[in-house]
Amino acid sequence: MPLSALVTAGQAHESRSFAAVMESVRRPRGVRWPGKVAGDKGYSYPSVARWLADREIVSVIPQRSDQIKRQGRAPLDRRAYRKRGVIERCVGWLKENRHFATRYDKLAVNFLGFVTLAFIRRYLRLLHPSDTP
Repeated sequence: MPLSALVTAGQAHESRSFAAVMESVRRPRGVRWPGKVAGDKGYSYPSVARWLADREIVSVIPQRSDQIKRQGRAPLDRRAYRKRGVIERCVGWLKENRHFATRYDKLAVNFLGFVTLAFIRRYLRLLHPSDTP
C-alpha cells in the first residue's frame, strides 16, 4: 500500500527528494522508523546514507559502479533487497492508468490530486474487496 507521494520537477533527481518523501509519511504515535530501507542504485548517495544512519535505519541500497571502483564492494542484504519489488509493483500499478503514465496535467497540484484519488481508491478496495470490478 502506498504511504506517501511527492511531485517534483521532471529534471529533479529522485535522491534529492528522498528525505522529504520519507518524512511526509505520517507514522502513528509510538511507531518507529523501519529497520531497513531498500532502494535502487539511484539512491546510493552520501546524503541518503547519512539520513538513514541518523535514524539508525539499515540501508539496503546497492552501490553504483563508480563507488565500487573508489571504495570497494560493500555487502548487500540480498534477501531484504528482493522486497524492493513491492515498490516497483506499486509504481507499475499506478502507471497502468494512462493518465499517470503520460501526465497530461499542467499543474503539479492537479497531478498530485489524481495520485491521491488513486491511493484512496486502492485503500477502499482493501477495505471492501467484494466491490472490485
